[in-house]
Order: sequence, then structure tokens, then C-alpha cells
Amino acid sequence: MARFLVRGSGDIGSAVALRLRSRGHAVVLHDVPRPAHARRGMSFTDALFDGNCTLEGMFAKRASGAASLGKMLACGGALPVSDAPFDEVLPEVLPDVLVDARVHKHGTPEALLGLAPVSIGLGPGFVAGVNADLVIETAWGEALGQVIRSGSARSYSGEPRAIDGHGRDRYVYAPAEGEFRTALAIGDPVRKGEVVAHVGQEAILAPLDGILRGITHDGARVAAGTKVVEVDPRGDPASAFGVSERPERIASGIIEATSALPSGA
Repeated sequence: MARFLVRGSGDIGSAVALRLRSRGHAVVLHDVPRPAHARRGMSFTDALFDGNCTLEGMFAKRASGAASLGKMLACGGALPVSDAPFDEVLPEVLPDVLVDARVHKHGTPEALLGLAPVSIGLGPGFVAGVNADLVIETAWGEALGQVIRSGSARSYSGEPRAIDGHGRDRYVYAPAEGEFRTALAIGDPVRKGEVVAHVGQEAILAPLDGILRGITHDGARVAAGTKVVEVDPRGDPASAFGVSERPERIASGIIEATSALPSGA
């Protein structure tokens, strides 16, 4: 089986890790401590706060430190999720494939070439052969999930896909840097104008009636402008859990790009 190190425990990185692990590969999922990802019902993010979590029946566990990753991979039990410094994790995992699933919407991502035998960058800023071996398209459209072997992914458009007629208005962004505090959970119903969280002394209000498709974990550290709340106006709690269409198609691109690698499946 091949070893993968996936950076970013949000919904996209988690979908990639889940599908790779399901195919028999050894996978470590990495992120920073107390990440601000909001779509926690679609990801393994909660393992970094609560010690463990489950996504679509797969159990993930936070590694106690970089040094424990080798034993966790050898054990083959829980999917290891680590928030140890990346430069400590990389030599412990020694991945065959490094995947940057953080989807950098702005700026130039860190170069991946040379960090692993195969490097794959997801989305804007990555250019195949320049700062990654391969690139996966992450923008909505027919090319979503496409493997790019020459050239780059589309630039960030800035506009989310609408749900029930609501686009960017279903999101709330942190008004300031600070600690995110909330007593609500993914899938909870909310009413427009209801206080759902605080960042410092700043109240975060629900932008619409619906259910919480995304809400950053209590105690996370957030930067000003970070997406911290997402309301689904359809009101179905089930829509907030499991791998959704976009991460699924991106994960399928990773599977295609690495199909020649041996697995334990």
C-alpha cells in the first residue's frame, strides 16, 4: 500500500483521506492546532478537539504527537489526525504522496515539489510541474475533480454555489481575530438574527432560518474574515453530515491521479 499525507482536515481534505483509506492506503491527515473549519459534520476536524470522531463510519483519532504516527499507521486501526508541526510530521510519515487539500483561495501556496515522490496540489495557485507534480481542479463545473498534468487550476471566483436561492448570504465571517465560542452543534435549527456564537465580545448572528450546515468548533482560534457559520435554508439536518458532492468529486480526482500506486484493497 502507498502512504499518503493529506494537509487540511476540512471537508475536502477529509473526503480525500476517507476515500484513500477506504481503498487500502495508509493515510495521515494533518492540520494546525484548533483549526476553524466550519463543516465539521463533513470532516474529521473534531478529532483535533475531542480526541476522535467518525465520518461515514470511519473512525479517526488524534495522534498524541508526530512520533506516534508510525505506530498508528502500523496498527492500521483509526485514521491518524495530527496537529503536530508539519516539519515534524513529514519525516515521520515519509509519504509516497503529499496532498495539499487546504485549497488556497488567495495568494501563492507553499511549493510541494521534492517533499514527496509525488505531490498533488488542490485548486488555485498550484501549477503542475512548477510547485506540484499534479493539480486537481476544485472549482464548480464540468472540470471539477479533473487531474491537471500541465498548467494550473482555475482562479478563485469568489462566489459559492447557491442552495435554495441563497449564496454568500448563508455564510457568516468572523468580525475579528479571537477565540470562537458557541454552545450549538452541527445540524441544530436556527432562526435569522439568533445569536449562535461569539468571537471575543462580538456576537455572531444566524443570517437565515435553517439548520447549521457549518459552525466552527467551540474554542477554535479564528482570524478576522474566517468563515465560521453556514446555514442551510432547506432545514434538513442530514444535509450537514457526510461527504458532499464537491469534496467527493475532488477525492475521485485524487484516486484517478494515483490509481497506478499499489493499495491494500
